Amino acid sequence: MACCHHYFDPVEGGDRAFSVDVSAITFGRGCLAEAGEVARALGIRRIALMTDKALRALPFVAQVEQALAAAGVDTVVYDEVRVEPTDVSFQDAARFARESGVDGFISVGGGSVIDTAKAANLYATHPADFLTYVNAPIGAGQSVPGPLKPHIACPTTSGTGSECTGIAVFDLLAMKAKTGIVSRRLRPDRALIDPAVTASLPANVVAASGFDVLSHALESYTAQPYSHRSAPGDASQRPMSQGANPWSDLGCREALRLLGTYFARAVADASDTEAREQVLWAATLAGIAFGNAGCHAPHGMAYSVAGLVRDFQPEGYPDEAPLIPHGMSVIVNAPSVFRFTAPACPDRHLNASGWLGADMRGAGEGDAGEVLAGQIVALMKQTGMPNGLSGVGYGADDLGALTDGAFPQRRLLQNAPLEISRDCLTGLYRDALAYW
Repeated sequence: MACCHHYFDPVEGGDRAFSVDVSAITFGRGCLAEAGEVARALGIRRIALMTDKALRALPFVAQVEQALAAAGVDTVVYDEVRVEPTDVSFQDAARFARESGVDGFISVGGGSVIDTAKAANLYATHPADFLTYVNAPIGAGQSVPGPLKPHIACPTTSGTGSECTGIAVFDLLAMKAKTGIVSRRLRPDRALIDPAVTASLPANVVAASGFDVLSHALESYTAQPYSHRSAPGDASQRPMSQGANPWSDLGCREALRLLGTYFARAVADASDTEAREQVLWAATLAGIAFGNAGCHAPHGMAYSVAGLVRDFQPEGYPDEAPLIPHGMSVIVNAPSVFRFTAPACPDRHLNASGWLGADMRGAGEGDAGEVLAGQIVALMKQTGMPNGLSGVGYGADDLGALTDGAFPQRRLLQNAPLEISRDCLTGLYRDALAYW
């Protein structure tokens, strides 16, 4: 059993160092007006503005377009981004980027938009068969061969942290599961994070995206320690998902503390500008954290939960197709997972519980899993999340298919603090069917 004080103690053959990669960010109300100046400073003359049709009608997209025009940057708009993108939609965006002859990208939207811009940039700059860069063993997992064009990310939801990471996630339609592309080269060159954009978000969107933040922070904080990962033969091969480390811990702690204070308020009241701003700041901190530590089982399990959706349709999201929003597909697994992982480092689970606002009176190491799971469940109830997997349309008969879709997500599952076998994964799904 490990404790926080000794969590990073080295093991034989383990890494002795950790890396820190940080995006250049500007955070504050009104900073979207700086988009043109930033683009010009990055040397961009013709830029692809990527968004979706719903966002295109909102004023902050027009604000970005006006800022780019004022700076003399030629702009072409791609507003066909799909909520929860697929391999097909990624390729369509890349085709647009190639044909438009742009020398830079600006994404205005949530994680789906930012991830689509990352993929369009990659495949337009370094064309290849689609699976070439996709995570192994699903794809070939080849390294991105060179630099990409400048990318400015402007998040409009308080959740994914995609503006701070080198990860692009999508649904692989043939597999009916999510997977991703991971490279430091995918990390946006600059992020403009304007809290004003969250004022118009529906409560259910704030809740789902906020739970993505919460799980980013919890998973990064409880991931296997970087010092237990095999030392790389070449320092350039140290993965971004290197495991928990002292740098990522800083962002996780503050993100969880902010969520414990402001998350429920941000969901309940769109006019609570303080709460919505603080949740967006928590999303940024958690994005920086998991961009350097990596997530683990709740995210790995979420990929098949989202990919196998049948008829679930959440309030506040587009209704043209069944959809389980990413943060929702993550959090329905989280209480089950953290009950399982608590013995690996109970004090980390207890710390996280306290930051999230749990009643810690009398709680000992043996209670760590139940206390953290209970606090997550309480927040789920308070913010209107579904009751586990059954709440989004799954039952016991689906356990095999869910396991089949998640078990190939080795990058994520192997970052958990305890080994997760196929049978264990099925058990985690079973325990996530319902919580109340």
